[in-house]
Amino acid sequence: MIKKSDEYYMGLALKLALKARGATSPNPLVGALVVKSGKIAGRGFHAKAGFAHAEIIAIDEAGRKAKGATLYVTLEPCAHTGRTPPCVNRIIQSGIREVVIGMIDPNPLNNGKGVLLLKESNINVRVGVLGEQLKKVNEVFIKYITTGIPFVTVKVAQSLDGRIATFTGDSKWITSDRSRVFAHKIRRDYDAIMVGVNTVLRDNPRLDAVPQQGRLIKIIIDSNLSTPENSNIFSGASKVIIVTLPSHPGQETENRKNLAAKATILEVKEKDGQINLRHALKKLAGLQISNIIVEGGGTLIGSLFDEKLVDKILFFVSPKIIGGKNAVSSVMGRGVKRPDQAIKLGQLKTRRLAEDILIEANIIK
Repeated sequence: MIKKSDEYYMGLALKLALKARGATSPNPLVGALVVKSGKIAGRGFHAKAGFAHAEIIAIDEAGRKAKGATLYVTLEPCAHTGRTPPCVNRIIQSGIREVVIGMIDPNPLNNGKGVLLLKESNINVRVGVLGEQLKKVNEVFIKYITTGIPFVTVKVAQSLDGRIATFTGDSKWITSDRSRVFAHKIRRDYDAIMVGVNTVLRDNPRLDAVPQQGRLIKIIIDSNLSTPENSNIFSGASKVIIVTLPSHPGQETENRKNLAAKATILEVKEKDGQINLRHALKKLAGLQISNIIVEGGGTLIGSLFDEKLVDKILFFVSPKIIGGKNAVSSVMGRGVKRPDQAIKLGQLKTRRLAEDILIEANIIK
């Protein structure tokens, strides 16, 4: 029998972890295998926050076969009590003799403590198998747990010359039907979708995911609370959060009262007369929103880039030229003074969707 490598088994654990993609927030994606004498005795993946962790499920499935076996787990087992008890205790009790870990847990509550406890119990531990792949898979969790700020993805549908609407404000439709269907499916991977109030006023979007589900939180950046109370964004079961500036005594308008009946009003600090976006993201993270997809408009997107708050971009580019100096650009804001100050992209991927091109990349920081 040919002995399979650590990379082989960790790859299987990674595939298990991905079964819960879009469902575990604010927790990470984790998969685990119990292997004994070259055979898989137990499998598990973390399905949802509050549910059993991957390694516990795998050990339960393995039963008595766990004694003397090797546990492959994509993320360092937890040594602290959260929604569930510490996993290291159960691993030690099971008789597992070896644990192979994909990556160290970035959570400051754990971060190496799980490895230390396992070693102190005379369990052989190896760390770093497929580590870089696993960091990419859990990039959202890593950003959220280490900075207290959600992972921010900017999604744009634009013409080849960078326009998201004509000079009249008309934006329907720049990209193809196939691009729009794909863009709606992407929303399922996110906790929340964010737009500026101008997008609500101009396009009156619903901002639903396909298939429709109530988990996707809708966020409006609206410093003056000018969102119409009959906007389509309030349709469906999804929670709506309106991020705004603090009101002053005597400014409790009728519209504010009506909006408060339909949405959560989240007051944040001011910066240069506008919403402090960094403070807004920190408060949203406090609501256990770990990742956000931003879908407009150009002013909000530009401001997020200016404040260096964007982690990833999804640009759907249609082979069309709109032109016009007053047409709406996909990225506005202050911008940079010199080309060498431009925001740089890494991990670039491209994909063809009908006649459009999807450009996916992470921001180099």
